[in-house]
Amino acid sequence: MTNVPADLKYAKTHEWVRVTGDTATIGITDHAQHELTDVVFVELPAKGRELKAGEACAVVESVKTASDIYCPVSGTVVEVNEAVVANPGLVNTEPYTGGWFFKLKLSNSAEGGELLNPEQYGAVVNQ
Repeated sequence: MTNVPADLKYAKTHEWVRVTGDTATIGITDHAQHELTDVVFVELPAKGRELKAGEACAVVESVKTASDIYCPVSGTVVEVNEAVVANPGLVNTEPYTGGWFFKLKLSNSAEGGELLNPEQYGAVVNQ
């Protein structure tokens, strides 16, 4: 069974979002990291970059494949997780904690309402 924390929102493209005030922390889900298998490289967006919801903004490479990561909400990158660049395996071992990708200052907080709740995301991955 896939781990789907109740305090997060989810995109159908398997990114998660944790909103705190006007900041969103973004990473990929447990399901996504299982599908990728061993992550060996992570490329993150530059700090200060403006991102739109649905825009490809990062790349994850595993021993199997390379995958684009899509930004689930719009905003400006205010922080990137250098630890996950240095140790891509954090995506596999800690997808919801140490393996987060970047933080955005939200430009449209209403977009969060378009994301999936944990039950909806669980239904997507357990089809």
